[in-house]
Amino acid sequence: MIDNVIFGDNQFFGINHMSEEKARNLSEKFSDLKAITDIIEIAYDSGIKSFMINSNERARDICDYLRANSSRYPDLCLYPSMPYAHKYANMVAEKGIFATLKETILADFSMGNIIGMITKGGGSLFEKDMIKVMQLLVDIEMKIYRDLTVKVVFLQNIVSDLLLGFGLKDFFIAFDSYIRKKYHAEAGFVTMNMPKMVEFLIDCGIENPIVCSSVNKAGFLMNPDINSYEATLKDKKFRPVAMSILASGAVPPEEAVKYVCQHNSIRSVVFGASSRQHIIETKNLIERYCQF
Repeated sequence: MIDNVIFGDNQFFGINHMSEEKARNLSEKFSDLKAITDIIEIAYDSGIKSFMINSNERARDICDYLRANSSRYPDLCLYPSMPYAHKYANMVAEKGIFATLKETILADFSMGNIIGMITKGGGSLFEKDMIKVMQLLVDIEMKIYRDLTVKVVFLQNIVSDLLLGFGLKDFFIAFDSYIRKKYHAEAGFVTMNMPKMVEFLIDCGIENPIVCSSVNKAGFLMNPDINSYEATLKDKKFRPVAMSILASGAVPPEEAVKYVCQHNSIRSVVFGASSRQHIIETKNLIERYCQF
């Protein structure tokens, strides 16, 4: 079962879709790992046990901290979101393709693992087998979350929406199957177009799919429009995970939560916050208005 309240991590990485100044301030505030772990600690102690973590360059440090302090967070579970495409783009730009491959594929692996992965991935590239390449990349990304409890592995929208555009059903089916079989978790899909993604996943034969997308009163990052989202939430059978409920600060918290919670099909909400007050306030609003 997916948790009702999930703590997001965009604020840790200076992400604000509305304001460059806010994004810059957040980036400075959370430049130190302790500032991030302090917020995680506050969220956990407030009763939030589930955290969505993008597989970007800071995720490794965060997960190292969580592993080293596992006794402090006995009930913690993660919802990884991958791949973080900017991470690879930045690494290639800074270090070149071979150094990037060395740091991503070869780091932390034994010689046996390396041989196995090269055999699997190298052959796949020659064969142009995108399914095996996908599995290879998932394995690389999942190294970050080793020995931590993972419930759902999300495919980031930058990839899922691109593949949705190409209509690659086999890829989505294979991702769902691979996550279930190898990692004993469920697969989820982040998208900027919930109506199209839900219809596509159902058409793929993926039962009751998990779809994470912006849901907010402002219609912010909701494509093609808010009406299509509301119809999908009402009529389709899937497990929606609402994110960007505050529309990057454009909608007041109580108003935002009231709007999201009026959709009875929404059983999970992801939100991020950078202070104790905002964490507790938003969590309490969700629990007050949502009929979980």
